[in-house]
Amino acid sequence: MKLLGKRNIFSRMFTLVAVMILLLPVGCGRRQAQGNALQIKGSDTMVNLGQAWAEEYMKLYPDMSIAVTGGGSGTGITSMINNTCDIAEVSREMKEEELQMARSKGFEPNEIKVALDGLAVVVNPANPVSQLTMEELAAIFTGTIKNWKEVGGSDEKIVILSREVNSGTHVYFKEHVLRKGNAKGVEEFAPEALMLSSSQAIADEVSQNPAAIGYYGMGYITAKEKALHIAKDKNSAYVAPTLDNVINNSYPISRPLLMYTRGTPAGPVKEFIDFVLSPEGQAIVKKIDFVPVKSF
Repeated sequence: MKLLGKRNIFSRMFTLVAVMILLLPVGCGRRQAQGNALQIKGSDTMVNLGQAWAEEYMKLYPDMSIAVTGGGSGTGITSMINNTCDIAEVSREMKEEELQMARSKGFEPNEIKVALDGLAVVVNPANPVSQLTMEELAAIFTGTIKNWKEVGGSDEKIVILSREVNSGTHVYFKEHVLRKGNAKGVEEFAPEALMLSSSQAIADEVSQNPAAIGYYGMGYITAKEKALHIAKDKNSAYVAPTLDNVINNSYPISRPLLMYTRGTPAGPVKEFIDFVLSPEGQAIVKKIDFVPVKSF
């Protein structure tokens, strides 16, 4: 009988522990259960930058574990709203419906500007075209201009490459190039445009296809692609996508790169963002070919 009584005590203790485990917070709160770990998710434009920050931060703080994944700005925002990541890396501002969704879950998203980026428009190095106006870009990507000979190139059909619709890069290019900044614009990418899953996929295709044109964050530019010089209009200078030209605002396709958190960051999240904005973190921004938001 005494043995049976001990078993009953152990059974009750086991049940109590199981209930306590089930009551532990989930999502971003998993850090309390798994130690010093951060999950960062979102913009493919920012994924290499995020990984560089994480690697350097973990060298300084070996007890930290930071996972950085892409998937697009929309994916990062959804993950942040659903409390399954700590920081969303985003290459566009949150949409009103996304803000409302966050508020319906009881929090106000906190936006932090962490870098600047110029979007490079790229072609194959064999393509004789080296410069375009914003108007010509809009006409090409909406399908009004269909052949390279219309803009001084070879007699060859233009192959349009774009990021997929969940990408902040896609949204920014559509709003600022196709729609020329008109919030009420209805212009869309040409139906024949190929929607690719990553900036690297666009780079790979452009490097192999002499008829292709695409766009991505200028940090992805390599010798295998040619970045076009872009002019605001026919009466303006053609400008290359460089750090200096983004800083002085002469390059017409540039944007801020952002991080979003669930409310004001605290604890390990705040400490990591403080590092990102520190002299060391902003030096990494420049090393990865983006533009720092702070000078020291």
